[in-house]
Amino acid sequence: MTAYLDLLITNDDLTLDVGGNPLPLTDRDVIAQDLVHMIREEGFLPPLVGNRNRGLIDRTKVAITLAVDNDVRIVPGSAAIDEVRAGEFYLSAETMDFGPIGFSLEV
Repeated sequence: MTAYLDLLITNDDLTLDVGGNPLPLTDRDVIAQDLVHMIREEGFLPPLVGNRNRGLIDRTKVAITLAVDNDVRIVPGSAAIDEVRAGEFYLSAETMDFGPIGFSLEV
């Protein structure tokens, strides 16, 4: 039985299968998609675009990890962001019930 159910969103639109039906998401994937949308909607990414101010980048990373840690489905203190290369970040966190999640934040 699934705890969370949603529809897959890709490029701001529903993702459809070959029959034209929306693709479902469950549990861990729903949480990851919700976090991606929250990060985008809260406006966390624009300060990271082409910014060389290390202090602002670090503050933004802290703000993102705090916001992720505030999600009740995430183990508090488990969110972490690594800068893979300039403008590309990887966020990882531990969900309460479904194990680890991780995804790229590309700006």
